[in-house]
Amino acid sequence: MAKANVKDLLEAGVHFGHMTRKWNPNMAPYIFMEKNGIHIVDLHKTAVKLDEACNALEKLTSAGKKVLFVATKKQAKEVVAKHAAELNMPYITERWPGGMLTNFVTIRKAVKKMNAIDKMKKDGTFETLSKKERLQVDRQRANLEKNLGSISDMVRLPSAIFVVDIMREHIAVTEAKKLGIPVFGIVDTNSDPRKVDFVIPGNDDASKSIDMILNVVSDSIKEGQSQRKADKEKSKEEGEVVSADKDADFDAE
Repeated sequence: MAKANVKDLLEAGVHFGHMTRKWNPNMAPYIFMEKNGIHIVDLHKTAVKLDEACNALEKLTSAGKKVLFVATKKQAKEVVAKHAAELNMPYITERWPGGMLTNFVTIRKAVKKMNAIDKMKKDGTFETLSKKERLQVDRQRANLEKNLGSISDMVRLPSAIFVVDIMREHIAVTEAKKLGIPVFGIVDTNSDPRKVDFVIPGNDDASKSIDMILNVVSDSIKEGQSQRKADKEKSKEEGEVVSADKDADFDAE
């Protein structure tokens, strides 16, 4: 499993929290000190909690489970999209569609609509439409792609969600909790860690900090995916050996 390094976390600025007047008292266990009116996160605790989260994520992905990444703030969007795409995991970096989890059936219908438009373009049906209709369909497709393109392959609810800034993404967190879906989150000093199952205390406002944490998280998920692949190949080989043994027994008879 990938391990968090305190020195790397420090260099990435993960320790910088919010102004002391904006703090959430429930984050007290993860705060090291106050400096120039800003809370400083205890990076030794961040490293421990990050390792715990990574261990859980590795187990999930080794079982073939999907993790939905959520980050709509400017500093996090590109970073999260990059990592999630590399991992072949679904992600939301535009507006969170209300009911994304609690009304998943409706979201799936919208994705199917997007796929249906793609099919129209492939089979030539699109060309039979009037210019005005084609324009309307193109606009609809672009809107669906912007909001749902990154989850088009998500055919069932995710097994967990990973959130950057749990205050901003409070609707996503609430929906996940309602359905019993585990929440992993980068939690800054102004947030309530009790709302998250796997807390990673740290700076959720700087791209460098978010990228550093996601580098460690991504490495763990990749290890889980590699384990999943190895287990599948092993099962396949064992199946072929069993099949060969059965054929040999049959021939002997």
